[in-house]
Amino acid sequence: MQGSANLNLMIKAARKAAKVLVKDFREVENLQVSTKGPGDFVSKADRESERVIREELMGGRPTYGWLGEETGETEGQDPTRRWIVDPLDGTTNYLHGMPHWAISIALEHKGEIVSAVVYDPAKDEMFWAEKGSGAWLNDSRRIRVSGRRVMSEAVFSTGVPFGARKTLPATLQDLARLMPACAGVRRWGAASLDLAYVAAGRYDGYWERELNAWDCAAGLLLVKEAGGMIGPVREGDDMLGKGAVIAANEPLFEPLAKILRG
Repeated sequence: MQGSANLNLMIKAARKAAKVLVKDFREVENLQVSTKGPGDFVSKADRESERVIREELMGGRPTYGWLGEETGETEGQDPTRRWIVDPLDGTTNYLHGMPHWAISIALEHKGEIVSAVVYDPAKDEMFWAEKGSGAWLNDSRRIRVSGRRVMSEAVFSTGVPFGARKTLPATLQDLARLMPACAGVRRWGAASLDLAYVAAGRYDGYWERELNAWDCAAGLLLVKEAGGMIGPVREGDDMLGKGAVIAANEPLFEPLAKILRG
């Protein structure tokens, strides 16, 4: 696997954290779980995964900043670089014994994502990308977005809001407008993997209206480096700041965006 020292550090951290998660996934009924809010769970394994990743990344690059789902934000001595980490994306899947969850790690430099890792331990699929170097799966398989050009043949993915989230009405309107125009919509519960699947050509596009930066930072670079297009749901918005994103191959991006933007 060819990559920068930073990318290799990210991959090492993801694999190390995966060992923690896989061990507890085998005993999912015994997990110690607390609730952060309706439909939003945190497990002992989730917290331990973030601890392992932070130890690896900050041990290797102690001056970088940090943004993690469980531990929040820490400013670094180097204000231009920041790790953005979701130690367990798809927590609800994980806690229900469903093998569709991932570790997501991104490196931001001067406000731009430059390196990305999304690792699916259950399937041993390591998606990775660096700015200007393409997107890859595992050691040597380069991935590209799909070549479909017709909306009626396209399959899209999204996240349906749960609990107290405010964007459920808008998402239901999205589905009502989009589903008659396409071949199907999937909701698999892990935004980082949704975006990785767009990059790999498995989905033709993806959108979601209420994400955090750690949910999508790595996946957005994967799509971009795989030849896809990314943009905010509302034109002009900051995707990481607002958490409302659209990703698709080039022929389908504008038709998808037109439907979602109403």
